[in-house]
Amino acid sequence: MWWVDDDDEMMPRLVPRNVQPYGSQDFQKVGSRWNYKLIRPKEIMLPTPSTDHVSFDRVYEPAEDSYLLLDTLSSETEKTFLRDRFCQTPDSPLANSPSPLIVEIGSGSGVVLSFVHAHAETIFGRADILTAGVDVNLHACKATIETVSVAGKEQDGLEKSHGCYLGNISADLTTALKIREVDVLIFNPPYVPTPDLPALIHEENLSSYDTDSHLLSLSYAGGEDGMEVTNRLLAALPEVLSSQRGVAFILLCAQNKPELVKKEIRAWGNEWKVETVGSSGKKAGWEKLQILRIYRASSSITNQ
Repeated sequence: MWWVDDDDEMMPRLVPRNVQPYGSQDFQKVGSRWNYKLIRPKEIMLPTPSTDHVSFDRVYEPAEDSYLLLDTLSSETEKTFLRDRFCQTPDSPLANSPSPLIVEIGSGSGVVLSFVHAHAETIFGRADILTAGVDVNLHACKATIETVSVAGKEQDGLEKSHGCYLGNISADLTTALKIREVDVLIFNPPYVPTPDLPALIHEENLSSYDTDSHLLSLSYAGGEDGMEVTNRLLAALPEVLSSQRGVAFILLCAQNKPELVKKEIRAWGNEWKVETVGSSGKKAGWEKLQILRIYRASSSITNQ
């Protein structure tokens, strides 16, 4: 597991195996390095963050699946859902609720995380969100750091609000996160069915060409039914999501058998709800895409 920051003088360092997983309080301590301003926006605009600075030789390039996540998270339906769950008003039970922790697993170029980060107040009804990324690909972590930085500076220049980006961790799925700490988890998984699942290996053991090919395969190759990685993430959700507010947005394609996936999630217990909240409406290559919203139902969302 690697912790990555944007300090040019600090190279990524290997974290000991016995390191404690990161939670929102730990991220807050690190987040002070970015020192982003929280300014109320004067108008609502949701431009797509620029990724012109990213080299896509080793990082997944934003495609229809990425943009479906952006469209879904900024849709009126999901903004209403997220505001009801997280927005602070003086007379609501959320008046003194802690800042939500938003984590994208497999952050890639950072286009999705930076979108949520830049437009926090529009999407969540509050600007004090904490954002963080996780990716097994160190190059993707560095790309996300730069993309979020660019998006944040653009918001600053327009005197608009954005959240507090806490950094990226290079790790396998949720293994670096504390239990019950993540309020919103976003995952665009490797969903393409493939005969084999690429192994997690150190880059120094590969040639440059093989490294590029291998890192890109990690972003799309999903093994049997395209679900081997996603199933691992789903199994971890009950422990990773916060007890009261936790919600996950996970992308699937038709070959992943989404109706079966939803049936299996509902079998977790009556408290769990799953809905399709976004769909591609057209072919993305040969796969149709949809976004699942997975969450614990509650009669009222209270402080944690």
